[in-house]
Amino acid sequence: MAQTQPFSFSEHFAESTPAARQRGTARRGKYDFATAYPDPGSLPLDDLLESLNSALEEEGRDLAVYPHPQGYPPLREFVAGKLAKDRGISVTPEEIILADGSGQPIHMVSEALVDPGDVVLTEDFVYSGTLNTLRRFRADIRGVACDHDGMLPDALEDAIKAANAEGKQVKLVYTIPSFQNPQGWTMTLERRKAMVDICQRHHVPILEDDCYVDLRFDGEDVTSIHSLDDSGLVMYVASFSKIIAPGMRLGYITAAPEVLDRVIGIKSGGGANQFTALAVHRYSTEKLEDHIGDVLPILRGKRDAMLAAMGENFGSEASWSSPEGGLYLWLEMAEDADMVALREKALDADVGYNPGPLFAPDGVSGRNRARLCFGYNTPEEIHEGITRLAEVCAQNGILKG
Repeated sequence: MAQTQPFSFSEHFAESTPAARQRGTARRGKYDFATAYPDPGSLPLDDLLESLNSALEEEGRDLAVYPHPQGYPPLREFVAGKLAKDRGISVTPEEIILADGSGQPIHMVSEALVDPGDVVLTEDFVYSGTLNTLRRFRADIRGVACDHDGMLPDALEDAIKAANAEGKQVKLVYTIPSFQNPQGWTMTLERRKAMVDICQRHHVPILEDDCYVDLRFDGEDVTSIHSLDDSGLVMYVASFSKIIAPGMRLGYITAAPEVLDRVIGIKSGGGANQFTALAVHRYSTEKLEDHIGDVLPILRGKRDAMLAAMGENFGSEASWSSPEGGLYLWLEMAEDADMVALREKALDADVGYNPGPLFAPDGVSGRNRARLCFGYNTPEEIHEGITRLAEVCAQNGILKG
């Protein structure tokens, strides 16, 4: 019998399929500043288990029925109340869709709005997960210059006008206004108002990603962009990942009804995981606010430890952000420094970080920059890890030492 030739899918993949990626777990360092993990010691495991047990006793048999397409109604009711109280957003539970973290709603909006070649504007360095999603739909992603107060209004308007002059429509502006990932700044109220004004005048939607906003441990809160808009052009996504646990994979979106009617048809897998939603709802209604209050001083201590270690080890040879909340510092080295080439050498010293190009809309800018996450390691580990990173930089000529 002739030997069967191995089958190849190479001619069967759809044109829109993303490029192949390596499977398996990425290499991690003991001093893991690469990923935005929360503090593992503060995860409310016992309380979550208690909340889940309570929910299953009351409603466990309902798991035999597929969940509501928009997600567990009581949790949507809680989210509506939280948005009204904390973010100045007045929506009903029917105007909320639960999903897998904030990433799935961003994917849903991208699929609903973005055709190949459409212009999408983001911050000049922004969350790599969203960039990957936009690339999946072959968007023309353009970064808008920012400073420590957020996206520059003149640069935003110029970018919109430039796209229009090319005969292109700007499909949306994507922004992370609070404790921006990766840059760490918080957009001022004045900048938020300016963004809304510009986008209203040019008829450009805004996708506001507010998944870090609860992690404020310094300064005064700034209201949501959504609350400043009276036209319905702002779509809003957020998540329980950073305030409970990333592994819960539960977030939500609210937007104009015509948007929700489109994205609900895009959402795969039906309603959000009901098992998770039951636990999150019971926990959130009874204990979430206290939990956030417990976590904030822990994160503040870790941020302060990283800032102190940066000052001690990098001194005047670099600059970095000093965020009022969130999970990130944004490091900028000398212009000729190459933090991409240094990454594997840093991992050899057990230190992980993500270099700037991962967050660049063009995929290449920012080789002298890096995002450092302070949520996972202890303050003592943070000091040791930053010391090791500085040593690697010095050994490779990036720091004078």
